[in-house]
Amino acid sequence: MNRDDVDWQGYFPAFVTPFTESGDLDLDTLRALVDHYAAEGMHGIVVNGTCGEWFSQTTEERRAVAEATVSQAAGRMRVLIGCTAYTAKETAEFARHALAAGADGVLASPPPYAKLFPDEVVAFYEDVNAAIDGPLVVYNWPHGSGVDIGTDLADRLADIGQIVGIKDSTPDADQFFATSLRVRDRVRVFGPYMSARGVEVLRTEGGDGTVGGGSLFGRPDPEFWESVWRGDFDSAAKHAEASDRLFPKLWLPGGWAGHFGAYQSQLKALMAMLGQPGGHVRRPRLPVTDPESLKAMRAVLVEEGLL
Repeated sequence: MNRDDVDWQGYFPAFVTPFTESGDLDLDTLRALVDHYAAEGMHGIVVNGTCGEWFSQTTEERRAVAEATVSQAAGRMRVLIGCTAYTAKETAEFARHALAAGADGVLASPPPYAKLFPDEVVAFYEDVNAAIDGPLVVYNWPHGSGVDIGTDLADRLADIGQIVGIKDSTPDADQFFATSLRVRDRVRVFGPYMSARGVEVLRTEGGDGTVGGGSLFGRPDPEFWESVWRGDFDSAAKHAEASDRLFPKLWLPGGWAGHFGAYQSQLKALMAMLGQPGGHVRRPRLPVTDPESLKAMRAVLVEEGLL
């Protein structure tokens, strides 16, 4: 299995898991968010990743989230389910469930906390690969896993049987573009192409897609990729300029946290301001409640024409 066995491309929002203010799983809001993204023309969604707060869910809740998103999407866009866990056995169990529920594919980072060495990373993905039957995506998330999958390691992983893609969230842009160039012949690469530099790479080398934290822009995010596909790089560059202006005002370098709160907390606050169904965060995450922070966030959205 390789990149040609899937048709994934374009903009895939990293899907937040909505909770009620009291911390209960809110599947009604989840379904509304699926409908929102479908109406905005998203090409896919990535569920129960970092934005999805998988770490605060029970096994039963993670399965319920997977089932509800796949069912609600109903084929309108691709659905990839995050299956990160502390062992290959647990990861494979989540993956088999998601694939059986109808997910188009699954993704996982190296196990958190363990800080695996390169040979251990390869062995981990080989173990997951051997235990499932379906498309698998490597999720490079250094801030969560303690491992930054560099170009050489990504090259090794790209040859593992059912690995068809990499969602690369390294904070090192040079490394990302080197990895993209090295492995795109075998796997789909999702990463920070939606920037001025990324547009130039797309012109000359190509690229598959971006998994972004939600979608603050809405329809213009998938339109960026549709512009690229029809060769309209001028339109793509205009959206890239808007993204390059917006995100440094809201997110810390590397995109691992917001200026005003934890990544999930700030994202859900911004979504609420934009009228997007996102619900609340669940402890250990705390909501952004400081009035001055909320005022500053709203001011950024106004300044950039989103409100």
